[in-house]
Amino acid sequence: MAFDGSVDRGLAYQLGALSLFASVAAIVTALGFQYLGGYHPCPLCLMQRYAYYFAIPVLFVALALTAGGYRGWAGLLFFLVALGYLANTGLGVYHAGAEWKYWPGPDTCGGDQGVAATAGGLLKDLESIKVVRCDEASWRMLGLSFAGWNAAISFVLMALTLRAAFAVQDGGANSR
Repeated sequence: MAFDGSVDRGLAYQLGALSLFASVAAIVTALGFQYLGGYHPCPLCLMQRYAYYFAIPVLFVALALTAGGYRGWAGLLFFLVALGYLANTGLGVYHAGAEWKYWPGPDTCGGDQGVAATAGGLLKDLESIKVVRCDEASWRMLGLSFAGWNAAISFVLMALTLRAAFAVQDGGANSR
């Protein structure tokens, strides 16, 4: 069954496709809020996007491997994506906790730390730089900030891809 056109639409494939769709939707939403809505991300916000940037191409390959019957490799890729989303869940919880003042955020999360070479350059920088702090939520919906929603979405995606990793191993004797 080496990519002969028939696609196995079993549970692993369906969960992987759902995870891929949700990952793309999350990044498109984040970029939309940034570029269309004017919500500038802080450094922690940008770090939380890395899991999605990693997951999208890896999930695409995992789906192709699942369809081709290469279940061992597909399971490994699904598992790696699940680990990435687990780490992202932790990062989102940390960020949301810093926004709620449960603990301090990182020292480097107060905006640009660069120093102007001249006094005139400093004044110009002060007028043009918009400092985005990691410990201040710029938006909330149902009590959750962007970071809180990211933690929840990352946790769900972690569960989906972990389930896909186990489901792909139950593929029967045709697995490679």
